[in-house]
Amino acid sequence: MPATNFLPSRDGFAFTNVWPSEPDVALPTPFGPIDIGNADAGLCGGMVFGALDYWHSGTAPPAARPAPGEPLYRYLVRRLVDSWNLPAGAAQYYQWMNLPDGDASLDIAGQHITTERGLAWRSIGVQWPQITADLGQGTPVALGVVTVASASPGDLGLNHQVLAYDYQAAPDQVTVRVYDPNSGQKDGIHIQFDPRNPADPTAFRHNLNIGRPVRGFFRTSYTAATPPGL
Repeated sequence: MPATNFLPSRDGFAFTNVWPSEPDVALPTPFGPIDIGNADAGLCGGMVFGALDYWHSGTAPPAARPAPGEPLYRYLVRRLVDSWNLPAGAAQYYQWMNLPDGDASLDIAGQHITTERGLAWRSIGVQWPQITADLGQGTPVALGVVTVASASPGDLGLNHQVLAYDYQAAPDQVTVRVYDPNSGQKDGIHIQFDPRNPADPTAFRHNLNIGRPVRGFFRTSYTAATPPGL
């Protein structure tokens, strides 16, 4: 049985995350304004939160792509800003962008001491139990996906957001099924990882439509909102 009754082919937006090239909104982050809403960054967080809003309301999302300025478009932009949970959310993305993939450690006086937890341990050891708890209660989970290693705040917009709605777990492989706004209403989109050694760098294999690796993921702070027209 699915962990939730969300299904991208039914509950995701019929249009993909492709929008006009000019920035639609400049997010006021602790590192300065970040332009979001261009061809590179898109409105992924707004579409994830929007799809989840419609799911909570029991209503299928609109099929037609909105034009800039229309109520649905303005709503998706507003939900994008909500999805960043400013300023804490932007700070978390930035922190993770600057962490190692695996744990950093030192050998001191014959003892092996962990000095910094990496993205694998934070994703698998800390975030994943919280995500499975929500999924086990039938609730899809919005995920922030870190795709870059960078100290440049301007690269914050290169990260991504998806919606986890189901998973399959074996001792050597976990498959997280997700709604990816870049992929539209495709049910076969996933992130896979081996959970056995989270202290080591871990490959997060995926077929998200992003053209970049997944370094780690975390549960984002979601509060339901009413979509336009409801």
